[in-house]
Amino acid sequence: MMGFLVAGSASGVGKTTVTLAILAALRKRGLVVQAMKGGPDFLDTTHHTRVSGRPARNLDTWMMSAEANRACARRASAGADALVVEGMMGLFDGKDGASETGSSAEIAKLLGLPVILILDGSKSARSLAATLLGFELFDPHLQLAGVVLNRLANDRHFALLRDAITSRCRTPILGWMPRAAEISIPERHLGLHTADESFPDAVALASMAERHLEIDAILDLKWECEQAPAAQPSMLATKSRVRIGVARDRAFSFYYEDNLDLLREHGGDIVEFSPLNDSTLPGNLDALYLGGGYPELYAAQLGANLSMLASIRGFAQAGRPVYAECGGMIYLGTSFTTGDGENHPMANVLPLHFEMTDRLVSFGYVTVTVTKDCHIAPAGTSLRGHSFHYSRISKRDNLDNAFGLEYSLSGGRENEGFLFQGVLASYVHLHFGSHPEVAERFVNSIREASLILG
Repeated sequence: MMGFLVAGSASGVGKTTVTLAILAALRKRGLVVQAMKGGPDFLDTTHHTRVSGRPARNLDTWMMSAEANRACARRASAGADALVVEGMMGLFDGKDGASETGSSAEIAKLLGLPVILILDGSKSARSLAATLLGFELFDPHLQLAGVVLNRLANDRHFALLRDAITSRCRTPILGWMPRAAEISIPERHLGLHTADESFPDAVALASMAERHLEIDAILDLKWECEQAPAAQPSMLATKSRVRIGVARDRAFSFYYEDNLDLLREHGGDIVEFSPLNDSTLPGNLDALYLGGGYPELYAAQLGANLSMLASIRGFAQAGRPVYAECGGMIYLGTSFTTGDGENHPMANVLPLHFEMTDRLVSFGYVTVTVTKDCHIAPAGTSLRGHSFHYSRISKRDNLDNAFGLEYSLSGGRENEGFLFQGVLASYVHLHFGSHPEVAERFVNSIREASLILG
């Protein structure tokens, strides 16, 4: 099948815009396209999903094993004509500076995907050829299949860069893209706006790609997709299913789609609800999963929805299992002070007060050692996740901790993973694919609680 990875020379060169334009052009030609994002990103995938019409997934060679990544790509691409993976940061950027671990290059080589490299040519002339030459020489085992020059001024600018590149480099030029307001996506402190907030015109994206990119040459990029193993008979058919309420709206949207799939696979039915717009929780829920997002942008509306806050609080106080990450944990706190200094009431489940900060806190990959048995893993389990937030705990009562955290970039360590009644909450976004038993244990713990609580 057709497949490739779109990479950049650095962050901010326009990978997402070019990826969306290619997705739109392929769909316009009638292809079924599966989009995926390399790395721990929740925002780009919302745009991929909107253009492709299929839920986008995440690949991550640091958080998940090689086989878990391969299996994810196999499952996601079933029934598709093409797999389009958008990389993260620069092509060779990953967990550290000494290896390719966690990089887009590692994903491309692991899956055998050809790479389309995006170069920002907005302020460049002949020197851009030297940049491309460096990428060609850096890793001879990587299949660099083409380059797209982004944010160019006009045809003359492209001709100048084309002549420089073809005189010194071997990588085919697959076209160029202009800087255009109609296909740009606004950004804020955590990255791009979500697709629900601001989304470029898909027709304009497809038109731009057809006009400026070599779509026929891109269609020739092949991926040797491994066949998925035959499905094995499951014991789950004899087990009761559980209903897991998942908060999903503009305030809460940061979920790895595979986390939800793994919960479904092990017997969880996902029931979405909106803390912003619904007055109470859906009926007959057995557990809650509160993901991250932008509670800081909607704190006043969240705090004013008193009936939903009371519903969440009553659910948690009944001892029902609740798993919360980052923004979901903030929502369970006593209150939240936003960047304008306003204090907003939250669900008052956890004795924690949160406040916004003016800089990133504890950013990067995180190794989680489970120090106390909890919903998702027994003590001693090692999990992997990612931390990315502009807030902190400013006031707290003593709470039990279930996690010992080690941050990959800073090397810092702390105790976290707060346990209170039936709640497990953390700033860390865990990928359940980092350990094969997480989703199964979570669903089983929900079943056990339901038997006890009725």
